[in-house]
Amino acid sequence: MDLLVIAIILAGLYMAWNIGANDLANAMGTSVGTGALTIKQVIIIAAVFEFLGAVVFGNRVTSTIAKGIVPIDMISSIHPEIVVLGMLASILAASFWVTLATFYNLPVSTSHSIVGSVLGFGLIAAFNGIISFSDIHWVVLVKIIASWFVSPALGAIFAYLIFSVIRRLYLHRASDMPAVEKKFLFLQVITGCYIAFAHGSNDVANAVGPLSAALNVMGVTGTEVPIWVLVMGGLGMVIGMATWGYKVVETIGSKITELTPTRGFSAQFATASVVLLHSYSSLPISTTHTLVGSVIGVGLAGGLAAVDLGVIWRIISSWIATVPIAALTSAIIFVGLEVIF
Repeated sequence: MDLLVIAIILAGLYMAWNIGANDLANAMGTSVGTGALTIKQVIIIAAVFEFLGAVVFGNRVTSTIAKGIVPIDMISSIHPEIVVLGMLASILAASFWVTLATFYNLPVSTSHSIVGSVLGFGLIAAFNGIISFSDIHWVVLVKIIASWFVSPALGAIFAYLIFSVIRRLYLHRASDMPAVEKKFLFLQVITGCYIAFAHGSNDVANAVGPLSAALNVMGVTGTEVPIWVLVMGGLGMVIGMATWGYKVVETIGSKITELTPTRGFSAQFATASVVLLHSYSSLPISTTHTLVGSVIGVGLAGGLAAVDLGVIWRIISSWIATVPIAALTSAIIFVGLEVIF
């Protein structure tokens, strides 16, 4: 058990590092793309506001990831060791996929990755007769999956409307384009803080949700998510951003569409609002999907030609592959861990 506790804590840190390297990086990429913030400034902002988001709102979504998909309490009452191995397999599977995606500069969803991984473990548990397929919380899963499609659409619509209003009220009336854009640099810094808070509140669960479930089963923690677990997740994300985050920042910040301070502000404000709303609703959504949708929305405000459809298709392809790859990898790792332990 001591070995498993150490292993799953290290795996949780590894997943948090991946979230920072891929997910937090693309969340803040618009600020870097417009020149509002440097990489170093983004890391400082993330260090402060990711922690605040994780601690204030992080426990809500963490509970959904930990127990909302697979009936953890039912399994742990009979086979507690199965829960621990399943959560370890889920974290490792999601982490491996996100590491691979980050290597290729692809902004994938860590939310998709961990939900797919937990589902993969649940399906193997059902196949082995530990639970029945009907015991999996399919309604919760459907809500989560639906939010993945709704969130980028909401982000795109919201960002499009915000930028359209800004363009009508300020850009079209201003005698100087550059002076107005310069004023929005400060506002984009504010929205950078906002999106870091929102990201921490939702996506810390992708690292500490399965970890929290496993520690609870092993008697290390109680039913409530302890603060130290959320803090550990926040630390891991900041370290991931600081060490490897630059790879995905470039994709979001400059390759989808040309970003100006007004467009960056619109995309960030829309993304943070949509993500925070879902965090309050306890739903793990993809910050990646929401932000990409928002960036596309402000790009489309300038016409379809302003958006690089090739880059978008490459990103969407990686999204489609995420859940089945994560689920399959999790199932394979879980079977392997059962043999080992």
